[in-house]
Amino acid sequence: MSTVIDSDERERSLKTVGTVSYLLHLIVAVGAVLPGVQASVALLIVAFIIDMVKKDEAAGTWQASHFSWRIRSVLWAGGLYILTSWLWLLFFIPGWIAWGLISIWFLYRIVRGWLNLNGNQPMPS
Repeated sequence: MSTVIDSDERERSLKTVGTVSYLLHLIVAVGAVLPGVQASVALLIVAFIIDMVKKDEAAGTWQASHFSWRIRSVLWAGGLYILTSWLWLLFFIPGWIAWGLISIWFLYRIVRGWLNLNGNQPMPS
């Protein structure tokens, strides 16, 4: 009986961590696509660190895929922002368009992941 309780508590705890992480990601992603609303990148770094620290606790559960999903999303978005940052230096409009598209893609990944988390569904690998 204790194992079932521990398993349920672990699942709830991981889901809470996932919810907090998705919320922090969402704040940053929405801030990136709305003009004049810039959330701090520090929120994204906090969420990334939480995911890196807690991901081992999720090993072997359906929630492990969410940790990987969020970590990959941040790494890809960060890499794409860095890769296209030169556009801001040379051309304002192409830089704005590139970063807008990256932000929309990032927002999609966050919303899709959060919906799956709330539905107790894993993310594709």
